[in-house]
Amino acid sequence: METLKFLTREQIDTIKQNYVLPVYVYSEKILKEKARDCLNFPHAFGLTVRYAMKANSNVNILKLFDKMWIHIDASSSFEVYRAMENANIDPKKIQLTTQEIRYELWPLMKLGIHYNATSIYQLEEYGKKYPNTNLSIRINPGKWSWWTKRTSTWWVTSSFWIRYEYVDQVHEIVKKYSLVIEKIHIHIGSGSDPKVWKEIAQQSLSFVEQFPDVTTVNLGGGFKVARMQDEKATDLQDIGAEVKTAFQQFFEKTGRKLHLEIEPGSYLVANAGAIVGCIEDIVDTGNQWNHFIKADIGMPDILRPTLYGAQHPIIVVNDQTATQEYVVVGPCCESWDILTPAPGNSEEICPRLLNKAEIADILVVEWTGAYCASMSARNYNSYPVIAEILVREDWSLVTIRNAEQLSDIWKNEISVI
Repeated sequence: METLKFLTREQIDTIKQNYVLPVYVYSEKILKEKARDCLNFPHAFGLTVRYAMKANSNVNILKLFDKMWIHIDASSSFEVYRAMENANIDPKKIQLTTQEIRYELWPLMKLGIHYNATSIYQLEEYGKKYPNTNLSIRINPGKWSWWTKRTSTWWVTSSFWIRYEYVDQVHEIVKKYSLVIEKIHIHIGSGSDPKVWKEIAQQSLSFVEQFPDVTTVNLGGGFKVARMQDEKATDLQDIGAEVKTAFQQFFEKTGRKLHLEIEPGSYLVANAGAIVGCIEDIVDTGNQWNHFIKADIGMPDILRPTLYGAQHPIIVVNDQTATQEYVVVGPCCESWDILTPAPGNSEEICPRLLNKAEIADILVVEWTGAYCASMSARNYNSYPVIAEILVREDWSLVTIRNAEQLSDIWKNEISVI
């Protein structure tokens, strides 16, 4: 059974007294610890850590990482503008890896962002607009790894790449527009197997050999985060040591010193977050069936369990010594607004052993710093977006995003009836 690891009972009491629940809570201390872990990733000839800002785009998190000299990977031109205009991040520290080419892209190139082409069409369009320039390409190495297929960015069901079979076409476009491929980017998916990650790191060097101007290899992120007690987190020192050796051997073979980039998202922020809410109701389907906790935390705040069958620690905060198995569900009128799915299978429920609960007890969902506030069914059933607060290193609490007001949901609607 899970116990509190992120917040103290005293902090929870303070949050309950001063905030309308539920709220997101983040730890400045853990954010900095994870950043230092990534910045200490072993490397042979230089390292850049890029934060995949889609994991959590709060301005304070972006600024914190920027001050620690962590760069940005953006997944859309909108994220680029958000990083520049809201967090004042230098565009030269931003890489754009996007599914589409929008009209906003071209002005951004003039500001110095680094473009990472993810398709033959993107590469061709970029060449037409910016011949005789440098860029990166994202290649599918033909291998993949995942903890669920829905988080694999390199399986055959995913379109986030240029397949390795099309490298000849890349060379043709490069020659046609006098482009310079200065970076190879490879990312196999979230929560990937460290063994496969190491294999891909080695294989990436075979692509580098085909592009003599490449000076940087970006090996993506996907480092496994241990959210549950039975999970094991990726050891960055372990996988980094092999990458460092591979880069050194590549130098001995070719005389080329390659700069390394890694691109963590979840690893940096997942375990730095929690959602604090309360129990609204408790029901059952008969003593021989399921007992349900109805929480005020659900799809509008955390969608990962519904999408992926993702597992998060859940704690009923009370002084009970008795326990009970519960299915924990959210507030939405939706069958799969559920926080306790079977691991990796959102279509099955998996009751959790929790403290015996009572209505109005505090409920905490932990390790929710990544892909929760930034990726949710916000405003579904017209639930406003909840507040975000930061636990500073001196243990003080500060609001870093106000709760949305109900009227904010419809403020951009135009009544014509």
